Amino acid sequence: MFATAAGWQTVGLLVLSNIFMTVAWYGHLKDLASKPWYVAALISWGIALFEYLLQVPANRIGYNGGFSLAQLKITQEVITLAVFVPFSMVVMDQPFKTDYLWAGVCLLGAVYFIFRS
Repeated sequence: MFATAAGWQTVGLLVLSNIFMTVAWYGHLKDLASKPWYVAALISWGIALFEYLLQVPANRIGYNGGFSLAQLKITQEVITLAVFVPFSMVVMDQPFKTDYLWAGVCLLGAVYFIFRS
């Protein structure tokens, strides 16, 4: 599945989409903390537009390229964790937690069950 051009395009676009999503959802907590919530919401919506411009084609490419709906969702969740952990540590100055590893192990189980034949 991932070895195909559609698989790599899907994953690449989902990674980029998740970067925008994570910044839109959580970046305002650091950079716009002193601004009213509606300013943060408008800026976040502007950033989220780029997320959707990448996420929608990623899901279409993946779905037409052989991913099932459930496989797309689990792939998205794995990528979300892979983007969120470095973001929280580097951008938001949060400490690493072993719970991130346990969450990753749980997601590997989800990947196994969703992608097995």
